[in-house]
Amino acid sequence: MTVVAILVGNLLGAVLMALHSAQGPQLGVPQMVQSRGQFGSYGALLVTVLVVLMYIGFFASNLVLAGQSLVAAGLPVGTSTGIVVVGVVAVVAVIFGYDLIHTYTRILTYLSGAALLVAFVWIIGVHGLPEGFASHGSVSIAGFMGTVTASALWQVAYAPYVSDYSRYMPADTGARPAFWSSYAGCSLGSILPMILGAIVGVAVGEDVVAGLDQLTGPVGPAIILIFSLGIAATNSMNLYCGVLSTLTVGQTFAPAWSPGRVVRAVTATVLFLLSLIAALAGQNNFMANWLNFITLLMTVLVPWTAINLVDYYLLRHGDYDVESFFRADGGIYGRVNVPAVCCYIIGAVIQLPFVSTTMYTGPAATAMGGVDLSWIVGLAVISPLYYVWAKAAMRRSASAVVPSPESTDAALI
Repeated sequence: MTVVAILVGNLLGAVLMALHSAQGPQLGVPQMVQSRGQFGSYGALLVTVLVVLMYIGFFASNLVLAGQSLVAAGLPVGTSTGIVVVGVVAVVAVIFGYDLIHTYTRILTYLSGAALLVAFVWIIGVHGLPEGFASHGSVSIAGFMGTVTASALWQVAYAPYVSDYSRYMPADTGARPAFWSSYAGCSLGSILPMILGAIVGVAVGEDVVAGLDQLTGPVGPAIILIFSLGIAATNSMNLYCGVLSTLTVGQTFAPAWSPGRVVRAVTATVLFLLSLIAALAGQNNFMANWLNFITLLMTVLVPWTAINLVDYYLLRHGDYDVESFFRADGGIYGRVNVPAVCCYIIGAVIQLPFVSTTMYTGPAATAMGGVDLSWIVGLAVISPLYYVWAKAAMRRSASAVVPSPESTDAALI
């Protein structure tokens, strides 16, 4: 049932993520810049700042995982040292350029794919799964939905990334190729590692890194080292996107400002140091901190996703004035779009009773035995609410601009 939950969560969440990716070729701007079309130039800051915190959180959690992996691979370093080393590698990649990140990640894609395949073959075919593996544990609705939620939110968390890269595709690429490329790649790249992690967790225990090393025998250190390098590659993208979003905040107030290499390097270094502090402080309780972080992402990303997708696909049908995105006054979208900002806040608040984590469990989740339905509630409530509210606001705006026949006749007289 764990595998089923992983599949359901990833395949559902990837639909939302890929719908964001499909916006890139048509508009040619990063997702956070495009959000000004829904929230206004200042209103979008609410989402952009939270997304920067998301990048810092992912960077920090990946640092911990990579540091633990280097130790498990047998390298003569402690976890803290490993955290610093992997972080520095990511920072160097970001400072020295976009092309370096692409080259680095392309190489690690092939290496990580091969290492993943070897891990599956070795664990299942060579080592063999432990007796009673298939019947291990018990099935519960709370556990099933918890896995679905974590998997779905993992995909939704990619939404701020995807158009940052799909925007470089030619405008005539079309929405479908961008959608299916992102959907297939992110789904496959998440489902297989999650299934591997579930197998290791059931067979050995909660320490997945040490368990993977134990189950893969002599090839374990090489596999873990490749995965660690892959985490560093992923972190370079986390940091790059975090820098991009941070600079977007600055350009909201100074649209003509064009940050140079030094500013980008300093920004990357500051974000790295913040992530490093978080990683070193939270390394001893990594799994609990990671799950709580994913849940926090859920409450802030789900309402943004609902508003963005409804606005893009149902209200404006992809027709935006891109030049207005880069104006201090927001252009035709203004500084603050009240329906979007209010719906966003409502969406975050309305999820709280349905949240179920080790840090906080809402009354609705408690009443349902710990089942977390918060993201489903957020999507179900905010999508129609924003559609109706924004549609009414657009009608009022149009009627205020277009003169009535009576006023036109009066002007002629």
